[in-house]
Amino acid sequence: MRILLVDDNSTNLKLLTKLVGKLDSCEAVPFASPDAVLSALPELDFDIAIIDYQMPVYNGVELYTEIVRFEKYAEVPVIFVTADKDMTTRMAALNAGAIDFLTKPVNPVEFQARVQNIVSLARARRQLADQAEWLRREVERAVGELREREQEIIHRLTLAAGYKDPETARHTLRVASYSEAIAIELGLSPQLCHDIRLAAPMHDIGKVAMPDTVLLKQGRLTEAEYRQMQAHAEIGSDILGRSHSSLLQLASEIAASHHERWDGQGYPNRLSGTAIPISGRIVCIADNFDALTTERPYKPAWSFARTVEHILGRAGTQFDPDCVAAFERALPRIQAIMDQDRREQAEEAERAMAASPDRIPGERVA
Repeated sequence: MRILLVDDNSTNLKLLTKLVGKLDSCEAVPFASPDAVLSALPELDFDIAIIDYQMPVYNGVELYTEIVRFEKYAEVPVIFVTADKDMTTRMAALNAGAIDFLTKPVNPVEFQARVQNIVSLARARRQLADQAEWLRREVERAVGELREREQEIIHRLTLAAGYKDPETARHTLRVASYSEAIAIELGLSPQLCHDIRLAAPMHDIGKVAMPDTVLLKQGRLTEAEYRQMQAHAEIGSDILGRSHSSLLQLASEIAASHHERWDGQGYPNRLSGTAIPISGRIVCIADNFDALTTERPYKPAWSFARTVEHILGRAGTQFDPDCVAAFERALPRIQAIMDQDRREQAEEAERAMAASPDRIPGERVA
């Protein structure tokens, strides 16, 4: 236990240093002037401060006021040593944060009793702080493990959702990356941006309930089939919404709202404006962008420029204008994500060809 001693009288300082040396497991840190103490801050380490009240330049209260400007010393117990019995002096010390007083001339027996009590208090406080830090670390570790399990659940569900169609799996991951890029430019918190990236791949999980005749149809859907496909938003929300996990609840929110429109003409609940959750407004843009820039059975892929123009032109009708502005700011990052995904697909195709050199491109494997 390190005890700071400050007294401009060398005789008193030597006495205080000697008395501290008699305390169990205590070390004196003596200073002969307030200036010397201030010069040593904030690298100076001590657990208790014993400060003479009456000193030149800075009195004890003024010195302690300067010390506690540093957060690391805010909880350090302080004892003032004074020959002044005036109540005004003592009130000033108490208001500054004094926990006890020693009267000059210092009585060794009184010193040992009073300071030993303060040492015991400081040790107990340190033990509580250590326990609190241990508990904080344990809670942080447990939350981290829970978060990892939640992420694995989402990853496994995403794999299941894309099992029938590998391109669907790539689509969900691109949408997740685009959504995070938009969320960042929108100024959302880093944690929420990260969570949106984790939850966004589940936006189409409800399609697992769609019949293959609709889900895998090569061509445009009929009106009846389109209405049937629209049900995937509510189904996905129901699948995910019963969870106690905040991450899965966010995924449920996205599943339910990513087909809503800013003007209220979307589905399934015809929400409009800010009644649509911000996560859904973001993923709506990311989902549309990816759908347009990739080839589908019923259409060729649009160019990057044409797709951007399409989305910018629908700000205030289909899309949230603020999210569209964030999307525009995120375009360099979005372009990089697209390019990286295309490189990965090309590499996968090369590996597949290398593994089956006699296979005709496009030939189905039995």
